[in-house]
Amino acid sequence: MPGLSFTLPHWLYWVGLIVFPLVAMVLSRRPRPKEQRFSVALGYLILITGGIIGLHRFYLRNLWGLIFLPIFVFVLYANIQTQEARGVLSDMSNQMRVAERTVEREEPRIAEARESLPELEAALAEAEEGSFARRSAEKRLKRAEDTIAKGEARLTEARATIVEFGPQRDAAAKLRQAWSDWAGRAFYLILALMALDAVLLPFLVRKANATIPPEQKTEAELALEAAEAEEGPKHDREYAENWIDRLSLFCGEFVSYWAVIAVFVYYYEVIARYVFNSPTNWAHEAMYLMFGMQYLIAGSYAMLTESHVRVDVFYAPLTRPKKAWADLLTSIFFFIFAGTLLVTSWIFAMDAIAVPSGNSIVSDWARSEMTLFEMLGSLSLDQWTDPAIRWGEISFNEWEVPLWPMKWVMVMGGLLLVLQGVSKLGKDIRAIRQGA
Repeated sequence: MPGLSFTLPHWLYWVGLIVFPLVAMVLSRRPRPKEQRFSVALGYLILITGGIIGLHRFYLRNLWGLIFLPIFVFVLYANIQTQEARGVLSDMSNQMRVAERTVEREEPRIAEARESLPELEAALAEAEEGSFARRSAEKRLKRAEDTIAKGEARLTEARATIVEFGPQRDAAAKLRQAWSDWAGRAFYLILALMALDAVLLPFLVRKANATIPPEQKTEAELALEAAEAEEGPKHDREYAENWIDRLSLFCGEFVSYWAVIAVFVYYYEVIARYVFNSPTNWAHEAMYLMFGMQYLIAGSYAMLTESHVRVDVFYAPLTRPKKAWADLLTSIFFFIFAGTLLVTSWIFAMDAIAVPSGNSIVSDWARSEMTLFEMLGSLSLDQWTDPAIRWGEISFNEWEVPLWPMKWVMVMGGLLLVLQGVSKLGKDIRAIRQGA
């Protein structure tokens, strides 16, 4: 079975976090077609991401996708058998290695002890009865005899282990290779079917579109849609009253598309782990760092759209001016929290780039050993291209992703939250003055 050794480059991680939401925001603003039809582009996307289980066929409502499922299940089963055979092989190999090392260690010891027996027996015979020399000779002779006896027992056990586990190890190795080969053949069969469908996909899409019945809505459905359009939920853009609100809306929408990235990454992790037996060392860390940044950036959006959890028992029945007074009084606690978040995140961010990393200029600036303008004036191309320069704090696992950008996102989240608090404060003061 082929394996995957792909490790996500750090630059691609950041490019994906920036470019994917921008593309998604553009696509989401496209006008929707009046008639829902199957798409060739979407079909190819599903073929690439989920074609190994026939999702592209199911997307086109084609039951031939069921052919992929038993083959995929067989791949999973073969991989499970491969892993079990690998465990047995590893256990047998460990037993064999211990036994072989025992033989290598004990044979010279026994040979050396046997060679020393005549000399020790002669020394014992020459020693005077009851003397210290005789007792010492007896101890040396006894030690040599014990070495021979215990060594032979270990040798017998080790040789028996080699005889017993050698064939089992070879059988486990053959079984593992056999299951791996069968899994590989099944996987290549899936790839062949996917390649065939890649050629047939435009035809399949046209055929599926031809089977779509004309959409006809009843008067009741039209009336329901009209009522929903009239009484529907408040659109996000209706919350925006100034540039701070618009900034919060943009940032909230931007990071919301990161959840889609997580779907693709965890899907890749599952396929890599259970199909290719190649679990990644970056997927989990990349996603929990991403969700941490999403949580911080989306705070101002949640505050603007009133999505934060709060107790409405006393607040909900109040009029708008009274709600404004309540918000104005409780804003003291909000600004304490938001200000603390901003200050502490700034400290964390500066500490993250002050880590000694070969880039003394930025590190010295972060430690307040030079001014910002001195640091900017000292920057050169080497600071960006020298492979010996590692920028700031990195994670401790094998992926070693830089952590300082995440710390600066904390600063951005705290700043957005403070700005949104200022915007909310202005709205409350205006509501109190207007009395409505």
